[in-house]
Amino acid sequence: MSEGLYSMEAKNYDKTLDLTKIKPYGDTMNDGKMQLSFTLPVPCGPEAVEAAKQLLKQMGLENPLVVYYKELTPGFTFFNCYGSCQHTVNYASIYVPKVESNVMSMPETDQFIREHIGRKIVIVGASTGTDAHTVGIDAIMNMKGYAGHYGLERYDMIEAYNLGSQVPNEEFIAKGKELHADALIISQTVTQKDVHIHNLTNFIELMEAEGLRDKMICCCGGARITHELAQELGFDAGFGMNTYADDVASFVVDQMVKRGIH
Repeated sequence: MSEGLYSMEAKNYDKTLDLTKIKPYGDTMNDGKMQLSFTLPVPCGPEAVEAAKQLLKQMGLENPLVVYYKELTPGFTFFNCYGSCQHTVNYASIYVPKVESNVMSMPETDQFIREHIGRKIVIVGASTGTDAHTVGIDAIMNMKGYAGHYGLERYDMIEAYNLGSQVPNEEFIAKGKELHADALIISQTVTQKDVHIHNLTNFIELMEAEGLRDKMICCCGGARITHELAQELGFDAGFGMNTYADDVASFVVDQMVKRGIH
């Protein structure tokens, strides 16, 4: 939705909307209502509730309320809380780097490849490093796809190879070379202690050492991945939440044409 359309529709609900001073919306415009959930490492009881309220006050929330709390295990208490945020952000001034490509449907992408590349393209994907999760890479690569979006294996003009999880970066790159891949895609789910950043950085370093970085399109994705982070790490694009095989395929073929890869 464009900013202009968003502004027009939102103002139909309340005439006091100011995109330069956005606050959370709870029940009415500008009430600042926020819901927070967290756990404190303290025994369940009145003292725990008061500790939660004091934290909310120190976060700048007015009228803090603990509406639910429960002992998780002895010494740990979980809370659901409400409060009113007094801070605002200038939504109109926000710029977020994002993948710039025209997202095409599967049939449109296949036709685009036929007309502008003239051969099947090869895309190899995996969850590399110690990451044992396959849900992300399967959503993009597997034929059934995810949420009504078919995976790359379903495309007529794409040869998709899903190598699964816990694939060392060295083996992933070697397989890409063997298959003459046009694009390599990495999914990262495990992010504790920024292990995904270390793994993705290592991948790019290995690609550069092999002299392959400019010969293949490199993408990464995951819930904690943004396009901005991906580019900072040396990737061509990053795909985060609410992105599908359509987004990845469209970007890859668009980049191949722009770079003259045939």
